Amino acid sequence: MILSKYNLKKINVPGLELPGTSIFELPEKVLQFGTGVLLRGLPDYYIDKANRKSIFNGRIVVVKSTDTGSVTDFDKQDNLYTIYSKGIENGKEVNEQMICSSISRVLSAAKEWDTILEVAQSPDLEVVISNTTEVGIKLVKEDIRKHPPESFPGKLLAVLYERYKAFNGSADSGLTIIPTELIVDNGKKLESIVLELAHLNKLEPAFMDWLESSNSFCNSLVDRIVPGSPDKELNTTLEAQNGYTDNLSIMSETYSLWAIEGDEKIASVLSFSQADKGVVITPDIELFRELKLRLLNGTHTLSCAVAYLSGFKTVKEAMDNEQFTRFITRLMLDEIKPAIPYQIDDAVATEFAGKVLDRFRNPNIRHEWLSISMQYSTKIKMRVIPLLLNHYKQSNAVPECMALGFAAFIRFMQLKGGTLGQYTGTANGHIYKVTDSQAEYFSKVWENADINTVVQNVLSNKELWDADLSALPGFKDAVIEQFNLINAKGQLELSTI
Repeated sequence: MILSKYNLKKINVPGLELPGTSIFELPEKVLQFGTGVLLRGLPDYYIDKANRKSIFNGRIVVVKSTDTGSVTDFDKQDNLYTIYSKGIENGKEVNEQMICSSISRVLSAAKEWDTILEVAQSPDLEVVISNTTEVGIKLVKEDIRKHPPESFPGKLLAVLYERYKAFNGSADSGLTIIPTELIVDNGKKLESIVLELAHLNKLEPAFMDWLESSNSFCNSLVDRIVPGSPDKELNTTLEAQNGYTDNLSIMSETYSLWAIEGDEKIASVLSFSQADKGVVITPDIELFRELKLRLLNGTHTLSCAVAYLSGFKTVKEAMDNEQFTRFITRLMLDEIKPAIPYQIDDAVATEFAGKVLDRFRNPNIRHEWLSISMQYSTKIKMRVIPLLLNHYKQSNAVPECMALGFAAFIRFMQLKGGTLGQYTGTANGHIYKVTDSQAEYFSKVWENADINTVVQNVLSNKELWDADLSALPGFKDAVIEQFNLINAKGQLELSTI
């Protein structure tokens, strides 16, 4: 049988959390742009937990913004789906499975825009959530009266304008808007784009005043690995175990964080934060951003090529190797943690680092290094360069693990161009595809050049890094030395780590 509201009464599985029937009668308080697994595995998960505890008491209307795919699976399953959370906490495996019921409807922006505008007129609506990828928060100069507008900011502005008209600009009709796209100051950036777009559309001054004074755009940061649906073999096992078919089920790690920048007023609106300590509402989320960006993302980035050149496909495979685990632990605790360019209590950073290592060891999450390598050079610039520069502000000692990370990165980016603008590299006898905005540069820098020249050119490229890394005492020589440990085939012997 397929998962549905009707079939819930037929499901009796120990340890599987089911929604109560009263949840389906709750009002629609949230408008969500995006159907992706991160939203379904984090904000929607938190809201569902709160509803079960009679705290938030509101459901979500989801807007499917893209033309690809359909909402058929959501309709067939009455918008229900299973979340399988598996992970390691303090060295012990933790498992949780629940049928999430926080979504009430999924509407297509292309086909049901008028219905979405009707949601904007609802007195129950309080919150807007989005995850339209990092490129979704951009200014597109367009008429927001289109059905629908092209861009996400355009759609959001149309919703807010519709709401303003429906409530005659009343001060208490404003919304709390929380983008979760992974860009710095995502709320402030979205607000500035919406305001500029309102000016371009020549909307009335009274609306502009209401937009700024009655609506709250909150910066936020999300942190949870949600790879997506279980693989085919696991899915077959779960369906047999639970007795139902679920085409929307998702896997996630147990760790979760949603840090939202706001005050007590925001917290009162987002009452679902009371249901899970993973939701943190605070006036400044920079601490959480730095912890995640440096200790999680920075470690991933600096160890990515090291792991791939060592022959590991996934993070878990690498963490099963004792030598690699020693390397990544040294990298995180001895070099990255002291170099974080933000004042963080050492105990807080150490505790967070321990959780990150537990997450890396999670046997249930298949996180591929090649996926982590996407836009590698941009990730190095954003996540790693501030750490490297801050390290040298504190000490002239060469950070050996960072040097190895850079050497492996440069070797990983030894690329050749192909058809349709694709670039590939070769390591361990395997060809891999690289998606990177600087792929063409790296393919050219490697043409007929020896390693000393390549390292010099890459490290000294101020356009690439906004700094001359070759000028850092001893760093270039350390990178060259580490590179020489990687043989011509692009394979790294773990004994050298």
